[in-house]
Amino acid sequence: MAFSAMALAVALSVLPPFALADELSRQVLVRDITSVEGVRENMLVGYGLVVGLRGTGDRQQTIFTVQTLANAMQKMGVLISPTSVVVKNVAAVFITASLPAFSRPGSKLDVTVSSIGDAQSLDGGVLLMSSLYGPDGKVYAEAQGPLVLGGYSAGTGANRKEVNAANVGIIPQGALVERDTSVDLSGFKTVSLLLHNPDFTTAVQIADAVNKEFNKPVASAIDNSRVDISVADASSQTVTMLISRVQNLVLQVHTPAKIVVNERTGTIVMGGDVKLSPVSVIHGNLSIQVVTTYVAVGVTPVGGLGQPGQAGAGPGGDSRGRGGLDTLQPIVVPETSLSANDSAAQSMRLDEGANVDELVKGLHAIGTSARDVVAILQAIRAEGGMQAELEVQ
Repeated sequence: MAFSAMALAVALSVLPPFALADELSRQVLVRDITSVEGVRENMLVGYGLVVGLRGTGDRQQTIFTVQTLANAMQKMGVLISPTSVVVKNVAAVFITASLPAFSRPGSKLDVTVSSIGDAQSLDGGVLLMSSLYGPDGKVYAEAQGPLVLGGYSAGTGANRKEVNAANVGIIPQGALVERDTSVDLSGFKTVSLLLHNPDFTTAVQIADAVNKEFNKPVASAIDNSRVDISVADASSQTVTMLISRVQNLVLQVHTPAKIVVNERTGTIVMGGDVKLSPVSVIHGNLSIQVVTTYVAVGVTPVGGLGQPGQAGAGPGGDSRGRGGLDTLQPIVVPETSLSANDSAAQSMRLDEGANVDELVKGLHAIGTSARDVVAILQAIRAEGGMQAELEVQ
């Protein structure tokens, strides 16, 4: 995580300084921060075969691939032995998709196909008809078609080149819905709005906005994540019109005072409403470097027929030994050096009401890295000088 303090400051300085309370809010539609209970997507999953690969499919040790192929061939009236089949243009895959609310038979879905064996690439493959199952074990869609990949793989061994993921592809509009999953809104007596980010203040604001829109108390905040609206009290023609009218209401949503830290990537995200009490930060660096070098201290003759060190031994001899076949090899010994650098401590002070912009500028000024900032934030939070929630991922 070699992130510099400069990079951290650039990433966070895009946030404008928040000085006034009214600047901490933003206008949003109710549709952007809530969802209707009972109206949601459902996850689908299936298993199948991708065929037509150019020798980049699963290898022989992937047993379930040839077993699936044998089962598929048996349905076509062809009996084969899984132990005697050797193919390289077939790959076993998992298929995933999301089934939107109010999907009806004949609707089309995008599907994602992922290899589960040791296939090198799914490039050029075609998915055979496969069933997609919901959490209840029922078939909700059938998928089939040619794959579209966002990468490729070419070559073998050290000469192999791979761009993006060649083992995952998509089939646009590759699945047909076979089961009706639409929700009957006419049976709703209460429309419940679920907040994406639970907050008591936001829930109360939604209820107040709905009551103001209908000029009577039709909505109530149940808790920090749910607002109930009475369909009968709203006197709307249909539930669909009621939901549409409510979802288009505008609210002033306040930014929460929260800091999210990811120590693995060195990423730090701070909300604009983060305030700091008067605090002083002292930061210093101690670096220790150990370097090993190899130094030649002399030479020694090696090899040849003569005795080492006996110059001119016998006729035709020379300083390298008999026959001139000895060579001189340098004598090398390791030399280790150690250096330590304990830099002077850097300090900064934040006054009452300091905000994110001032904190980033101060930490940048004393030369802190992203990892240092994580430790400093945790220390400030432990000391009680930070009025915000600190979440470490």
